[in-house]
Amino acid sequence: MSQSLLRLKKIWSSLKPYLRWVIVGATLFFLAKVLKDHLAEVATITINLAGWIKLALALAVTLAAHTWAGWVWSTILREFNQPVNRSWAIKVYLKTNLAKYLPGNVWHYYGRISAVTEAGVALNAATLSVLLEPLLMMTAALIITLSGSFPTFGRGWQVLSLAVVCLGIHPRFLNSLMQLLSRFKGKATNTGVFQIKHYLLLPLLGELGFLGLRGTGFLLALLALTQVNLSQIPQLLSTFSLAWLLGLVVPGAPGGIGVFEATITVLLDKQFSPGLLLSVVALFRVVSIVAEVIAALVASLLLTPDS
Repeated sequence: MSQSLLRLKKIWSSLKPYLRWVIVGATLFFLAKVLKDHLAEVATITINLAGWIKLALALAVTLAAHTWAGWVWSTILREFNQPVNRSWAIKVYLKTNLAKYLPGNVWHYYGRISAVTEAGVALNAATLSVLLEPLLMMTAALIITLSGSFPTFGRGWQVLSLAVVCLGIHPRFLNSLMQLLSRFKGKATNTGVFQIKHYLLLPLLGELGFLGLRGTGFLLALLALTQVNLSQIPQLLSTFSLAWLLGLVVPGAPGGIGVFEATITVLLDKQFSPGLLLSVVALFRVVSIVAEVIAALVASLLLTPDS
């Protein structure tokens, strides 16, 4: 049995590098086909002055979202009794954010761990903070997905996933994980200073705020091209959260590129035309990247060792 598992592990290790390219290729092929079939419709879409104003608002909201995410990360570090300068931590977060588009999709985490450990934060606390942040984001995305009027297909899996993630951020599990990290690094097993004594409710609420801001940016990009009824907003936010979540967890998609766009196009094709959706997701992607570039540049200019 052990030899069979070892053989399967070797097969998986050999296939894993190609899996990301299969996923990226499949999503890009899907988007290219939809664009080809609806290119004429996309070409007719124009943006008026009111639309450009809404896109500018979407950019401002997205900038606020990424800044808010940096604040949440600094809060996680403080929950670990790490007295980091909050404004400095936000700047580190924003400066490293663009690295998520590099192959591997882990370099932004590496940059944050390196920066805070150089500033005196314990390695296990720094490592756990960057591992915990996406888990809290996943939890927030699942909560918003379940709270919206999302179709019942897949809801059972969503509830199960939410339960597993909520258990994963329970203090008992996190404290055990920190002890394991300390032992793995060959350090003392006494990690009392890092013990989490309560559920990380404040960071979780912060991630809900982050997803709310990101969803608002998407709605503004949609409103730049078409009208939306108030009754549609809960489902739109729910769908956005699910698409954003899939872009986060699906391997081989740096920054969720391709996966997010394909998911939105599939889930909203009954409400909006494919050509419109392609235009919206393209605009939203541009707005998101521009916001991240601006935030990284400003953070790099303002970031100093004692800031």
